[in-house]
Amino acid sequence: MTGQRLDRWLWCARLAKTRSAATRLIADGKVRVNGKRVLKPSRLVQHGDVITATPPERFVVWRVLDAVERRGPAPLARTLYEDLTPPLEETQSDGSGETRVGRRPTKRNRRRIDSFRALWS
Repeated sequence: MTGQRLDRWLWCARLAKTRSAATRLIADGKVRVNGKRVLKPSRLVQHGDVITATPPERFVVWRVLDAVERRGPAPLARTLYEDLTPPLEETQSDGSGETRVGRRPTKRNRRRIDSFRALWS
């Protein structure tokens, strides 16, 4: 592999739905190659490059393994990279100093939690 344009590679790897969306991601400064911010979609990526990107509501770290001439199905796209993305933490903070695991409680569960806390205060 001699190299492929970054915008085309992101599109072929299915990080972006269109090449213009990939170009916008790059122009907005949301893509880094080997730790350096890339602002030109014409930047060539090669085997072994590490791409860090923050598309909407995601964070991905991929190592480039291959390039293709044409965009193919999703199983083929997954062969283009090795996923190095760190796992998401199960614990989330809501800003109030409390940590929670999983989803927000339902109204019924919230009432049960409040009544349980009232017993201990």
